[in-house]
Amino acid sequence: MKRARIAWAATLAAVTLIGVSPAVAQARPQPPGATGTAPGQADELPPGWRITATDDGNTLEWRAPRRIPPGDARVEFRTADGPVGVPRPGEDGRTFRLPLDEAAVPGDLTDLQVWSGGRRLDERGPAAAERPDAAAPRGPQLPPRLPAGAVDPGRPGPYATVSGEYALDSVRLPGFPAPVEMRGMVVAPKGATGKRPLALFLHGRHATCYVPGGGENAVTIDWPCAPGAQPIPSHRGYLKDQKLLASQGYVTVSISANGINGQDAEVEDAGAQARSSLVRTHLARWADWSAEPSAAPAAVRKAPRADLSRVLLVGHSRGGEGVDRAALDSLYPPPADRDGPAGRTRWTVRGTVLIGPTVFGQNPVPDVPSLTILPGCDGDVSDLQGQVYVDGTRGVSRGKALHSAVYMTGANHNFFNSEWTPGQAQAPADDDFWTDPDERDPVCSPGSRTRLTAEQQHRAGATYIAAAARLFVAGDDRVRELIDGTGRRAPSADPARVLTHAVGAGRGAGFLPDGPLKVTGGRLCSAVDPDPRKACLDEDTPGSSPHFARWWPEREHGRRAVALKWSAAGTPTRIRPDETVTLKGAKSLALRVIVPPNSTGTKLDVAVTDAAGKRVTLGTVRADGLPGSDRTASYWAQELRVPLGAAGRAGVDLKRVAALELTPRSRAGRAWLMDAHAWRPGTPAVRAATLPRVDIGRLTVDEGDAGVRTYEVPIRVSGQGSGTVRVYVMDPDTGTTTHRLVTMRAGHPGTTVTMKVEGNERYAWDKSSYVLVKAVRDAVVGSYVGGITARNDDPMPKIGLTPVADDVPEGQPLRWRVSLSEPADVPVAASLAVVPVGDRPELSTRDVDQEWLRAMYGEVPDQELPLSRLEFFSLLGVVPDGALSAEVDVETVRDGVAEPAEYVVLQPTGQEGAPDGPPLTGTVRDAS
Repeated sequence: MKRARIAWAATLAAVTLIGVSPAVAQARPQPPGATGTAPGQADELPPGWRITATDDGNTLEWRAPRRIPPGDARVEFRTADGPVGVPRPGEDGRTFRLPLDEAAVPGDLTDLQVWSGGRRLDERGPAAAERPDAAAPRGPQLPPRLPAGAVDPGRPGPYATVSGEYALDSVRLPGFPAPVEMRGMVVAPKGATGKRPLALFLHGRHATCYVPGGGENAVTIDWPCAPGAQPIPSHRGYLKDQKLLASQGYVTVSISANGINGQDAEVEDAGAQARSSLVRTHLARWADWSAEPSAAPAAVRKAPRADLSRVLLVGHSRGGEGVDRAALDSLYPPPADRDGPAGRTRWTVRGTVLIGPTVFGQNPVPDVPSLTILPGCDGDVSDLQGQVYVDGTRGVSRGKALHSAVYMTGANHNFFNSEWTPGQAQAPADDDFWTDPDERDPVCSPGSRTRLTAEQQHRAGATYIAAAARLFVAGDDRVRELIDGTGRRAPSADPARVLTHAVGAGRGAGFLPDGPLKVTGGRLCSAVDPDPRKACLDEDTPGSSPHFARWWPEREHGRRAVALKWSAAGTPTRIRPDETVTLKGAKSLALRVIVPPNSTGTKLDVAVTDAAGKRVTLGTVRADGLPGSDRTASYWAQELRVPLGAAGRAGVDLKRVAALELTPRSRAGRAWLMDAHAWRPGTPAVRAATLPRVDIGRLTVDEGDAGVRTYEVPIRVSGQGSGTVRVYVMDPDTGTTTHRLVTMRAGHPGTTVTMKVEGNERYAWDKSSYVLVKAVRDAVVGSYVGGITARNDDPMPKIGLTPVADDVPEGQPLRWRVSLSEPADVPVAASLAVVPVGDRPELSTRDVDQEWLRAMYGEVPDQELPLSRLEFFSLLGVVPDGALSAEVDVETVRDGVAEPAEYVVLQPTGQEGAPDGPPLTGTVRDAS
């Protein structure tokens, strides 16, 4: 009979990815038991890779050359053809395993690659000197020091501070087996009168537990902590930031999320909804305490009453995605069955600060102002995907909210949190921008003139958090010039070199709308297309761009820029949208322009032409590239402005501008125009639009024994009004992906996606397909991924093991046969752990074929060891789908040394590595 499969019948065209979608691969259960490599598969995989097996099915395994600490970016498996999935880390921090579904078989796994945060982990990239875009032969240089702004938000305020901590009863969150802690570190102004605005901090995904004195190997990411281990106090890592805000009159609280970090691999959205629920549950408690102060914990009673109408949310890494979701959920409530106990919203989020954030969902809340810090030396979320919190808001709603990007040269990911900083942290900590001794990075290695120290970085981070508070919450418009691309600096952040740009704040439609656009002299390029003829950056380009950070299913539709490339000055590029653009009432035309890292002196004349054909040159802009290497995301757009006064004097109709023209005035070079729009001073008032909210669900069904059943993917549309989203449908059978724009109305999904599940009576694995959704206009998206999972409901065949050749002379293979009671629709494996042989001589690493050992184990140890001493080593006997038996070998070699017989003992294992049947003994006798 055929294996269970999912077919598609929808008002959308059918679509799929190869393998497991990364946002959801983490929902697959942890493979139990020992692992090993299947015979015959080694030659099909690159070094360091192997196929392993457990009772729950085969896994794809990669072993890293060094320990990779738990972080916020996901480690991802890919091939040259696209994504494979997100693996689970092993306890050693080096081994990563991904459960395979039917599509991810060894024959499909060519050119296997390991990526994390846009950086490849399994090979070195080209040296910085090899960068094809380096327009000038110089090393990385710091950006120039900008003039000081009118105010400095990093200076302490007039208040002394008072601190304390509270711990409440843990809460249950949907999808999390263990309760999540409710713990907060409070820092508040001492002696301040009246209600005070509240700033809430949420840390990111870090290790959760450690054993004091146990070193880095005693650090884990589980929950609850094992006996003898202590929780890592990540929530205490923002005390300096909290004290600065408290001195300026803010009540602050930093909350702990270890319970989410230790369990977020079990949910499709990597914990974004859970983090939102945790944030809003704390806010609900603060709302209770503000109404009834006597019921508050002691740490809260020491503080002034919090004003819940003025809330700032600050999130680091996955905490950034969490607070963005919390801001969205505060305006557009999530489905009750997916939320925690927060209840109705009794607070107003005035703005968010997102520090090196993830944005797996890529659906930022459009109508809440945001400031996103992009660390130039981020070694965790190294693609700086948080740029989407700026770019992804364009055109979605009213465009009144300011969304600022703050590019901080020389900052890494971890040092914004003192509990993630070596020498300051209570638990083991490290510099996330790691390099091997022979791989010094010219920009980001410690000691480079472009790299910040931990103290410098944390001080700069605190300054820009305070800047956001002063603009978004206190409404001090003088701060705007520090974060909106005007080009002013906050002296308290010195010596950090910080560049900014922004969208929103009423800047207008711009010259790069979603609709048709004609480009001459340059090229309209795609941010994510793999075709080098269409892509903005070739995939082989050393380094990357935050603007081009990928989203699953990677080839997202509609993200574009204009690429310019010239070999001599004077060749213009013209951009003509289908509809005219108004610049009426604006002071300047603001352009966001990328130039290659480490380049110097790019100059562009900027001209506009109105609908009547009248043209005027507005002025010239100049840009130098950011310091960059092959490991940095330094293709980042700088904001360049030209005054519009010349247009008025020339009589150009600024209400009907038909074209924008950029003419290079420097020698050969490259540039990319991200957008161009009207700029005027001031920060407009923000009022969230009434929008529909879309949430995709997942339905899990039994495949059944026979017949075909049709199921509909759950799609909920709540709120009010109507809006446009793009729906992606991925089909694991056809290997295709399709998308379509859909109008969603409150209470009416606007489309249906149905899937047919065909049942049978043969064992297989669960099989999932996926639907993803992104907001395009006048809509917001909460749960962005869902679909149908067809659950296998047939028992696994019984496995038998018999010897074929278990007593051989050296140089001959030991061999056992694995047999099944009945065929299955997927490969079935017997896992055989190599265990000590007792007091008899044991087969060692020198007694077996070295290439066989490398294929089985991933490496050959430098010193001779008994096979049972190899960490996590076991063998697999894999019976292919549809077959009844297979064989497993141990390849021995003749060593020419007279010696007694040597032995190897293989212990069959089952769930969690427990013994499952009698051990098998192999004997290798001397052949001399």
